[in-house]
Amino acid sequence: MKSKLFVLFALCFGLFYKTQAQTTISMPANDQAAAPVISKYIYSHFAEHLGRGIYDGFYVGDTSKIPNTNGVRNDIIAALRKMKIPALRWPGGCFADTYHWKDGIGPKDKRPTMVNRWWGGVTEDNSFGTHEFLNMCEELGADPYLSANIGSGSVQDVADWVQYVSTNTKNPMSDLRKANGRDKPWKVKFWGVGNEAWGCGGNMSPEYYVNEFKKYSTFMTDWSNSDGIFRVASGANVADYHWTETLMKNIPKSLIEGIALHHYSFVEWDTKGSATQYSEDQYFKTMKRALFMDTLVTNHSAILDKYDPRKKIALVVDEWGGWYDVEPGTNPGFLYQQNTMRDAMIAGVTLNIFNNHADRVRMANLAQCINVLQSVILTNKEKMLLTPTYHVMEMYNVHQDATLIPLTIKSDAYVFGADKLPAISASASRDKDGVVHVTLVNIDPDNVHKISLNLGNKKFTAVKGRVLASAKVQDYNTFDNPEKIKPVPFNDAVLKDNLINITMPKTSVVVLTLN
Repeated sequence: MKSKLFVLFALCFGLFYKTQAQTTISMPANDQAAAPVISKYIYSHFAEHLGRGIYDGFYVGDTSKIPNTNGVRNDIIAALRKMKIPALRWPGGCFADTYHWKDGIGPKDKRPTMVNRWWGGVTEDNSFGTHEFLNMCEELGADPYLSANIGSGSVQDVADWVQYVSTNTKNPMSDLRKANGRDKPWKVKFWGVGNEAWGCGGNMSPEYYVNEFKKYSTFMTDWSNSDGIFRVASGANVADYHWTETLMKNIPKSLIEGIALHHYSFVEWDTKGSATQYSEDQYFKTMKRALFMDTLVTNHSAILDKYDPRKKIALVVDEWGGWYDVEPGTNPGFLYQQNTMRDAMIAGVTLNIFNNHADRVRMANLAQCINVLQSVILTNKEKMLLTPTYHVMEMYNVHQDATLIPLTIKSDAYVFGADKLPAISASASRDKDGVVHVTLVNIDPDNVHKISLNLGNKKFTAVKGRVLASAKVQDYNTFDNPEKIKPVPFNDAVLKDNLINITMPKTSVVVLTLN
């Protein structure tokens, strides 16, 4: 009888403990002198010539009835400014290694057409080229990140492009730019030296690509690198650590400023599933792959640390995001997908990972900005909507160029079947005015989670917050209901002494401001 009572007590206690489990997060007792600054460029984006990303996305042409500035939609300009987009990568992606920049300059009626062989086989008229992109970046207040063609281009082409956009001395390329109506150079800093050289960029081995990179990189600048160019090597596909090791071991540090990494979140590569009609099993698998980003960044950073202990070379995650089946009835080559609260979860946890690795991750580019993959904006003729991912990026922009506050996190679990994941993700920073921000994500679609945030010896007098949440993780904004999901004030954070007790809704993103 006693043993039965003991078992019953143990079971009841176990159930009670499970329901009462709580995530604990602690700030350090003192500010960390060596804490890195979270680069604003972690919040950058990607615009490839793919589907309706450029044409019918950013660009409608200056004769369109849709309000525009030099052909770029005014509503998109305003939305991206509010989001504080720091940099934009263009023209690809796979498209970049088929793109010849000289076809996209000069009078538009004289520009040759081309076939976009990677994405849908459509014919493009090159009406959106170097001038249109770089002028648009000026409108957005964003730095351009140009991806140079080393797959089907030449060293001369790339060297000429650098000269065309960045030099003011008298030379054939600056003269050509001025003849095309732009007197002052744009001074482009960020350059990708090829894209996915292991795949669509040439199916190269890392050993072969090293020599190609060194050749192109040498001719993209002068010997002193006095123009401040930032050259990003085509980096690894997910967990190809040999690729990273080969590049770091063999590329002289004088020729490289960054190394890329690409990683997408999906159920399985061949069975990605619907963007909106997915099961919890599919959701769990997608989130497991999203959280794998932390392992990838940790392991690739360890290789960089081995060859670059002073951390001069940046890890640039210039393609990341969710990838699902295209929306029914759309061109399979256009990669147009809806954007649900699952995508908000991917964005929130991924940005927390990047923030917490700010010592090495100094740029990242969500794929992609408009109408492609995990977009922040979708368009339908004159209509435009902001996705849940947009709202996460906008909420998180408080971290841009703020100093990281390292957190110790002991998360309760999101349990599905026999597997489990950390339910809570977080990162924190202090901005230049001394204001502290904490971003939190609860990926659990079934349960509210309670969090105890220990502030150490930091003294605050007030806390306020914003939350992004919806009834179901499959929820999304539509053109008929574009504000179904949007940030609202968050009142479930209670400050007492040096603790904040937080009650996080299921599948939610919260940003706290501490004064």
